[in-house]
Formats: sequence, C-alpha cells, structure tokens
Amino acid sequence: MHPNPAFRWPKSANDHHDADERAALEAMIAEIGFGMVFAETPDGPRVAHVPLFSTGDGALQFHLSRGNALTRHIATKTALCVINGPDAYISPDWYGLDDQVPTWNYLTLELEGKVRQMAREGLIGLLDDVTAQNEAKLLPKTLWHRAKMDASKFDKMVDAIVGFEMEILAWRPTAKLGQNKPAAARKQAAAALDATGRRAMAHMMQEFGEI
Repeated sequence: MHPNPAFRWPKSANDHHDADERAALEAMIAEIGFGMVFAETPDGPRVAHVPLFSTGDGALQFHLSRGNALTRHIATKTALCVINGPDAYISPDWYGLDDQVPTWNYLTLELEGKVRQMAREGLIGLLDDVTAQNEAKLLPKTLWHRAKMDASKFDKMVDAIVGFEMEILAWRPTAKLGQNKPAAARKQAAAALDATGRRAMAHMMQEFGEI
C-alpha cells in the first residue's frame, strides 16, 4: 500500500465502513478475478498466481495445484493477496507544470487474512462459482459448465488441486491516479496517456481522480 494517504481508496473498507466503498472493492475483485497469494514456507516466502473468488461476506477463495510450493504450508497461516488493476508510466511533461518527476499510476488491492483448507465439496463449489462468474462475462457465448465434461475426468482433475479460503482481516486498497496534482494537470496528463493507448488508466484518472 502506498504510504501517502491521498492514494488510499476507498478511505476505509472494513465491514463496519461505507457499504458503497466495500461494494466497489468487491466489484474490483470480480472484474479482475486474478491475483497473487504470498505466504511464508520453510523454504522462504513463496507466491502463487491464482484465479480468485470473493464470497461477498469477508472471505476470498482460491485453489492451488497439489504440487505448488505453497500448498503444503499455507493452511492456518496468515497470507497476503495482491490484485492489480490498470497501471501506467506518467511522463512529467504531460502535466504542464514545472519541476515534476516521472511516476507510475496504478490501482491495486491488498488483502490479508488467515487461510484454511476447504473440503472437496467446497472446492467444487468454488470451481463452479469461478466458472459461472467468468463465463457470464463472455455472453452471448453459450455458457460452459462442467456437465459438458466426462464426470470421471472432472473428478481426476479436481484431485490434482486443493481449495483454500482466506478470512479477510485487512483490506488495503490504493488508487494512485494523480490526486495530488491540480485537476487540470491531471486531466491533461490523462489525455496524453490516452493517446498512447493506455485507455483504462487514462479513464480512471479522468473520472475518478477525486476519490
């Protein structure tokens, strides 16, 4: 998380805070759907790159291959998950201001919490949820579902992975979008960035720079 409070977005996101802020973070998880999970192992810190699913009630679910370096050690540990949104290099020339330096704008969310291993039934439910959430993004494509697979083949593939659930104890979002710059300078930089093809970050700087 960036140490500058100006870039912390929303300002807070725990269960007892604003529901709209929490909903925005849940939407970010659902839209991106992929992140990195970090934890300590006897061989040192390790990271896994995984699809993610938020249950909406304070838990984050994911699965790992049985051969992954984290699989044997992550259950019962405190882990960190990082979900990265758009990012882009910002040239100081774009602001139209004197004495600026190059920087990098980005959107990211850090989640920290205790991890437990899921039962097989929970893992299958997770796979169904992740599939349904992401297939829905592909409409009007005909939705894929596991009934299209041979049941024994599906069972064999499920045996090769392990499901986990993180109880989220801390939400640490950062939106570094040039909020520390005058609005006109930020919009000018966003327009220049858009011209380079980095439209997602340009849009965020133009629309959400005051968050």
